[in-house]
Amino acid sequence: MQVVAHRGASHDIAEHTLGAYLEAIRIGADGLECDVRLTADGHLVCVHDRDLRRTASNSGVVSTMELAELDAFDFGSWKNPWHDLDDEAPDLDPALNKVLTLRKLLETVASAGRRVELAIETKHPTRFGGLVERRLVELLDEFGWAGADSPVRVMSFSFTALQRVENLAAGLDKVMLIDKAHHWPMLRRMIGKKWIVGPGIGELTDHPGLARRLRDSDRRIHVWTVNTDAQLALCESLGVETIISDRPAYMLERVRR
Repeated sequence: MQVVAHRGASHDIAEHTLGAYLEAIRIGADGLECDVRLTADGHLVCVHDRDLRRTASNSGVVSTMELAELDAFDFGSWKNPWHDLDDEAPDLDPALNKVLTLRKLLETVASAGRRVELAIETKHPTRFGGLVERRLVELLDEFGWAGADSPVRVMSFSFTALQRVENLAAGLDKVMLIDKAHHWPMLRRMIGKKWIVGPGIGELTDHPGLARRLRDSDRRIHVWTVNTDAQLALCESLGVETIISDRPAYMLERVRR
């Protein structure tokens, strides 16, 4: 079973920061997961929320701001607001808490010294529509990662977004994310035969029928966000291929024991 670090090693280090991804690579995560949004000047950045209130204490909306504006904010201090009062805490490198561009993350993966896979979720709805997927595929093509041998797969809750990826880069793996069990009967008739399904662990836990249907569908299954032994045991019973976890070090130890 593959263990993918959800927004990096986000249980311990602020999500989507370079520090969180470097830690995930260091501890041996099989892959990294990130969310991407497009800035006003056309850069893909790793940010989950549409605005910065939670992660950068600012009301700005990512899609209306340029990269230089975002680069002025601290995206890491919210995780440990008492750091400056702890005399024993290690010094923090401000560069590791800046907004992370997808380009920088791809460069980091490329220089990891081993194969590290990358699960990229495109966030919708957005004012830029299909431009997000177009810019993503263009950037992957620069790295030679837009084909069938790519370490990258693209995920989305938007069927339309994944259709765009199918048209732009048919060789890339696509993951249809599922956050509602009752969506599956419709989605299973629509999605590509080789598409991966990505249910949330909450839906699998609360709806055993969904778990059974997915298990019997002969599809590859990637589950988010798996953080406990009980959740891992459920995934193992279903033959899940990949788990996405906030606690990659903990899950790696459990999977490899």
